[in-house]
Amino acid sequence: MTHDAQEDQDHLVAVVGMAGRFPGAPDVERFWENLLAARESVTVFPDRADPAHPEFIPAYGALDGVGDFDAAYFGLSAHDALITDPQQRLLLECAHEALERAGHGGVDRPVTGVYVGTGGNGYAEAVRARIDEMPFLDEWRLRQATAPDFAATRIAYHLDLTGPAMTVQSACSTSLVAVHLAVQALLNGECDLAVAGGATVVPHLPALRYTPGSIVAADGHCRAFDADSDGTVSASAVGVVVLRPLADALADGDHVHAVIRGSAVNNDGRHKAGFTAPSVVGQAEVVRTAHEIAGIDPHEVGYVEAHGTGTALGDPIEVAALTRAFGSGEGREAPCLIGSVKTNIGHTDAAAGVTGFIKTVLSVEHGVVPATLHYRRPNPAVDFATSSFEVSGTTRAWPTDGPRIAGVNALGVGGTNAHVVLEQAPPREESVPSSRPQLLIVSGRTPAAAAAVADRLADHLAAHPGTHLGDTAWTLQDGRTHHAHRRFVVASGTRDAVTALRSRAADPAASSALSDAELVFMYPGQGGQHTGMSAELYDGEPVFRRSLDEVADAVAGSLGVDLREVLYPRTDAERAAAAERLATIEVGQPAVFAVQYATTRLLDSWGLRPSAVTGHSLGAYAAACAAGVFAPADAARLVAERGRLLGTVPAGAMAAVRLSETDVLGLLPADITVGAVNGPGQCTVTGPAASVARFAQELNDRGLEARVLRIATAGHSPLVDPVTRRFAEAVEALPRERPTLPVLSDTTGAWADEEAVRTSQYWVRHMREPVRFGEALDTLFGASDRVLVDIGPGRTLATLTRQHAAYDSKQAVVHLAPHPAEEASETTVLLAGVGEIWARGAHPDFAALQGDGPRRRIALPTYPFERRHHLVPPPVRFTPAAAAPAPSAAAPTEAVAPTEAVVPTGVPAPERPPVLQAVLTAFGQALGCPDIDPRDGLFDLGGDSLTATKLAAWAGSTFHVTVSASDVLRFQTPSAFTTLIEERGAGAPVQTKENPAS
Repeated sequence: MTHDAQEDQDHLVAVVGMAGRFPGAPDVERFWENLLAARESVTVFPDRADPAHPEFIPAYGALDGVGDFDAAYFGLSAHDALITDPQQRLLLECAHEALERAGHGGVDRPVTGVYVGTGGNGYAEAVRARIDEMPFLDEWRLRQATAPDFAATRIAYHLDLTGPAMTVQSACSTSLVAVHLAVQALLNGECDLAVAGGATVVPHLPALRYTPGSIVAADGHCRAFDADSDGTVSASAVGVVVLRPLADALADGDHVHAVIRGSAVNNDGRHKAGFTAPSVVGQAEVVRTAHEIAGIDPHEVGYVEAHGTGTALGDPIEVAALTRAFGSGEGREAPCLIGSVKTNIGHTDAAAGVTGFIKTVLSVEHGVVPATLHYRRPNPAVDFATSSFEVSGTTRAWPTDGPRIAGVNALGVGGTNAHVVLEQAPPREESVPSSRPQLLIVSGRTPAAAAAVADRLADHLAAHPGTHLGDTAWTLQDGRTHHAHRRFVVASGTRDAVTALRSRAADPAASSALSDAELVFMYPGQGGQHTGMSAELYDGEPVFRRSLDEVADAVAGSLGVDLREVLYPRTDAERAAAAERLATIEVGQPAVFAVQYATTRLLDSWGLRPSAVTGHSLGAYAAACAAGVFAPADAARLVAERGRLLGTVPAGAMAAVRLSETDVLGLLPADITVGAVNGPGQCTVTGPAASVARFAQELNDRGLEARVLRIATAGHSPLVDPVTRRFAEAVEALPRERPTLPVLSDTTGAWADEEAVRTSQYWVRHMREPVRFGEALDTLFGASDRVLVDIGPGRTLATLTRQHAAYDSKQAVVHLAPHPAEEASETTVLLAGVGEIWARGAHPDFAALQGDGPRRRIALPTYPFERRHHLVPPPVRFTPAAAAPAPSAAAPTEAVAPTEAVVPTGVPAPERPPVLQAVLTAFGQALGCPDIDPRDGLFDLGGDSLTATKLAAWAGSTFHVTVSASDVLRFQTPSAFTTLIEERGAGAPVQTKENPAS
């Protein structure tokens, strides 16, 4: 059976992501390791023994840290986290992790549905028992926080999932029914991606009562299908999978763990002994239907993950039903293996179906069937002799000539049965190795989280050095939410990436806070040109190549030379001649413009467009072109004509001088003028070549810094006066448009008038008068959210910007090209610049950045939640004795009563006015935060409109003033809200009871 034909894929659904929390396993990877090691993850609690039944061993499949949750990540207050059912909190975290593992954790994911369910755990009763201690909690808020009705919609809200969101409840089959419903929604076009699963999490382990003959195992082990089986063991677990139509998953480069060929759900009706009893007829029919929908013969199925509870009635009826659906074993080359994950971790109730589903997906993917534990000899009540089945009592390989096919059973008390047919994913070719450096980006909601993300990624790549770096980059770029604190590295291999990531993770300054980035492109003038500049980009980036070719073709006639031959000579002899030509102003200026224009077009193709532009001398033409004043070909020809005209003036030169304009003017000889003021103590002088050289030497002799630049003309000086008329005519001959972007003039240091920048007078003045780039920087430094981007070539303007007296290190300055003397990959430097731009809040088009090649999403480490403990104590406090854990298992975390903030001895509590103190106390009780500052905002602390309603009601009853929820939302801080209350004539506050539970 294959998936080659498109029509074969129309009814197939891919499993593209999985996440979960299981007894003895915080994630799917550890869960699989435990299964392969035949490890039982059930904990024995001797203190819960039943004195009336000494033969009973109290055991439970417990989860670690059930009360821990990263409330701030999901925008919840500590109070809301406290009252929210822990299993819904863990479902939310696992849904987030599953989407990230699927590579769809970003905001641009397809329309996503949610189908989940939860079990009963008594948490609502625990909260209700303390409702009097929480003055801002009422019955509606409690129900909204704990009722299973909101399990799916809570996930949809917090993760911004806009497809159907449905809570499923069918007892033990809940989560597999959820998978079935998600499959149907995908096939019906109701959503394009689906999250499905379930959870049963018991935060406070109740008394484990034993009744002989019940479904609870006396010996603390679930022995499915074994002769010594006498019941099951309860457990907590959370499991979530991400599903997508197979054709879409393959086309979009998703990692496909397995394929769902078909699924079915039914109910037993009255074809059974009683409401809680199972039915052979109903179970057999659901399996047959699933096979029919999947289009398979039962003989093709190599493994069935059974419901397998180990109960006296359940196991025999389930195998009888499977035998009726599969037929006898006649004609099979090998028996169909059967097993149950409940022997490893216990019966997880609402999560049981998805837990078995995840185990089976991994079996199909890796070709291994884990052992069903405690199986020694078959249960005599189970008729294996006439069936197709054999219990997989040991971990074994799953060889097969065709794709591996398995079934998953889940049978709910009350008769709702579900069966899913899984098949091995179609083979995929390995990603083509990429020689191009890759931009790896990570982020966190806090600086510590960002560092942890970098560390996790480094550890993963170190452990898996064969990981495709291009796939890694794409998954991080497109498959993750980009948080406020951002880090990036550029690497060509996993070893380089690991080193760079660990270095950045250890550097607290590497994290950058998000802002609404406003990109300002800065274009330098002549002087940084050199043969071979941007050769890597010309060879490797088609957009850059086409754009540079466009300029080269436009000026070839007027220059009499092909710029490409000058920029990218092939032989040593050609390089020497090209260097001489490039040093002339006639060729050097259009060459610089060509590289700047091509770089701008490349950035534009990557979704990086400026909000404003400026240039330095020659760079002003590329800036004007970027703003739409000149068409590219016209701008190129104008630059070439400018260079030709300047080449006709008497030999001139320019020199950089480390003095202020005032000091320079007092030293200048008559034939030299100031050509540029790049900042306080940063000037350029211009004039006849010999005079400039002599002046620079005189300054050096006096111990002052001066350096002659590689510019063979005296631009921005009286020497250009003879050519200004002809240059004006050249400008007038070209169409000039109103700029589409603000243009910052380097002549005045102010924003150029939209009409003036179109005139020839503007450009003549620009060529003749001094450059005042320092004043332009003064203007740019006025907004801290601007990202100043030196387009290059070289990094002259980035250096000038950082040397400016008004420069603040918080100001983002980015360069995109290496220094001519720097031995660095141009692509690496450019990608590092893009990374810095992203880190400052810009939004590159990462799909365009990756190019046209195939892109694939891969499983990478997920977000490191910064959890804190949020758990209401049980109604009756209970202090257990030390538990005796089985290997690799852990007892559930007992609730710890929240404590009030401790004030250090000798430090007096701050004295506050009574109204403000009352408001602070109320905010603290409503939000579950013991230490609130008067300036803290309601929303920043996790509050919402419902919290505002409660606070308004409190203020009205406490101070006898009229306050609405909208008032609270407008005056969000305790300080502002206090002022409002006082202005409305508040009386003395009525004493309110402190809230020890929140």
